[in-house]
Amino acid sequence: MEDTDRDQETGTKETGEDGTTGKSGKAGKGSKAGTRTVRAGGRTVEVHRPDKVLFPDDGLTKADVVDYYRQVAAAAVPHLRDRPLMLERLPEGLDGPHFMQKETPDHYPDWIRREEVAKEGGTVTHPVCDDKATLLYLADQACLTLHRWLSRAGRPDHPDRLVFDLDPPGSGFEPVRDAARQLVGLLDELGLPTMLMTTGSRGLHVIVPLDGHGDFDTVRGFAQDVAEVLAGRHPDRLTTAVRKKARGDRLYLDVQRNAYAQTAVAPWSLRAKPGAPIAAPIRHEQLDDPELTARSWSLTDLAGVLEQARARPWSAAPARGRSLRTARKRLDALR
Repeated sequence: MEDTDRDQETGTKETGEDGTTGKSGKAGKGSKAGTRTVRAGGRTVEVHRPDKVLFPDDGLTKADVVDYYRQVAAAAVPHLRDRPLMLERLPEGLDGPHFMQKETPDHYPDWIRREEVAKEGGTVTHPVCDDKATLLYLADQACLTLHRWLSRAGRPDHPDRLVFDLDPPGSGFEPVRDAARQLVGLLDELGLPTMLMTTGSRGLHVIVPLDGHGDFDTVRGFAQDVAEVLAGRHPDRLTTAVRKKARGDRLYLDVQRNAYAQTAVAPWSLRAKPGAPIAAPIRHEQLDDPELTARSWSLTDLAGVLEQARARPWSAAPARGRSLRTARKRLDALR
């Protein structure tokens, strides 16, 4: 995992244990009132309250979060670039207020990109993360999780990602593993490539890269029909029922994210949960690992996360997304 951005800390006299510098005149991890700085891509990003504990059960601080995103930026930023974002922020950590932010605040620096997109009755100006410095700034804002649009800023009505969220009925991962294999097999029948990602929560995302020619209604309709075909093949294990009471003990094939202004958790994002799990891309063959779970990677094992990122698990994915035209014809034939 190569990082083309140059990172360095500013040259103040006092330096903390983690290598960042303290502007408050107090060095290291001993100053909650302190401010540290980190250089990224030619910019200086301030880290406020670096010792603020955000994951109390694990003792992980804001400095740990910023350092994680600094190290994983080369893998994460390409999946964020040019996409409107919704930010999941916890300024006081997991024990404090938890809110989702769409609108870009006025106090954000002018070098952070903004994109205005339509909503019912008006517009929303979302932040966009095109570089490492922006990613670190958002981490300093206690944005633990980044949720991205499935379309790009220039063509917000035309998604270039299709997402199936495999939502199990309980905490076990075997139903997720089985459903992923079945879904990947069906999409392969339709001639569509797939990418897999643990969510850091309970399930798995199966992602199809698209050419961006279809609108959200077309893509969501296709996803719904795929889910119904698959559920029809395995009615005792899979369901498309939106209401939880109707699902029973079956895994839910959720396609609701494939709609305008909906978002999905971005690859390599932290999740705001105890243990600091991470949404991690995986290779298809990793489904066969009996130890695999939705939370196999976490900030408590940073070395393991970086190893997974360096392995480039999605390197086999096509450089260009696919059209749904031929896949739709094949799906209609199956139906």
